[in-house]
Amino acid sequence: MRVIVVGGVGTIGSAVVVALSVRHEVVVVGRKSGTVHVDLASPDSIRAMFQSVGKIDAVVSAAGQAKFGSLDELIDADYLFSFSNKLMGQANLVRIGQQFIADRGSFTLTSGVLSQEPIKGSASISMVNAGLEGFVRAAALELSRGMRVNVVSPPWVTETLVSRKMDPSQGMPAARVAQAYLASVEGSMTGQTLDPRSLPNT
Repeated sequence: MRVIVVGGVGTIGSAVVVALSVRHEVVVVGRKSGTVHVDLASPDSIRAMFQSVGKIDAVVSAAGQAKFGSLDELIDADYLFSFSNKLMGQANLVRIGQQFIADRGSFTLTSGVLSQEPIKGSASISMVNAGLEGFVRAAALELSRGMRVNVVSPPWVTETLVSRKMDPSQGMPAARVAQAYLASVEGSMTGQTLDPRSLPNT
């Protein structure tokens, strides 16, 4: 298959690229790096990305920015930033991408553990993560031509915790997280939220 990986240069995205590249052709997309560039907050940029890449069989998104901060700190613009990037940006990969993807193609988006396990300061991120999971459940009912859509909800990633000088023992290596994306691309499920912690070790 020919697979676009949006955010393919990030911690999770690069691990997804490695996992997929074993059996598939991968096009790495980033905001400022990668083979192709895209701004998820811009529908025009998303459309231009698909037009430049051409026909593809699967889209994986390991991207999407969101603001972290307390209820008292976050202003309307912070919530709108999270909505426009991580939530609407990924939803638009599906909404626009369905015009370009092959029959029986798949979309795999990224939410995160904070949708179900929030912490102080995560209101904006938890909101958009939960919104993505709801979008996927509903969009799966309407996609045509045998297309599928799922969302991966990664736990804390070991490499990220290390880079932030936090306790890495609570994290999962990015390579293991990537297996959930591989399962979505190569499997037959749709409308699902995939938790890498529930997958068997590989």
